[in-house]
Amino acid sequence: MNATTLAKTAYSAPGQPTRTARGNEYELFARITHRLKAAMALGEAGFSTLARALHENRRLWTTLAADVADPGNQLPAPLRARIFYLAEFTSQHTRKVLAGSSGAEVLVDINTAIMRGLRQGGEAA
Repeated sequence: MNATTLAKTAYSAPGQPTRTARGNEYELFARITHRLKAAMALGEAGFSTLARALHENRRLWTTLAADVADPGNQLPAPLRARIFYLAEFTSQHTRKVLAGSSGAEVLVDINTAIMRGLRQGGEAA
């Protein structure tokens, strides 16, 4: 568990059930994915909303990339490599979406796949 996760859980409501790190990751992915979908539904009029959601998504993936690049990360090396690759892809594709040359659907698909893996409790990425 890293400092960010500890900080988030330290100030959570005391009546809330204790969440696992996996549960926290799932909730973060779900929140950002929901924002991406909502922004996409606004069409061209929601470009600024989409840009904010894309920024949040890129921050999430940048954090994940840094985490799996840490030598102390205990995930299996092949999984760490796949997560790092997805972070790179997400960053590159986000630039294309912001430039208007691509859509954000694939980013939603990636996040949804990660959420499925987190929900199933497996180490699939």
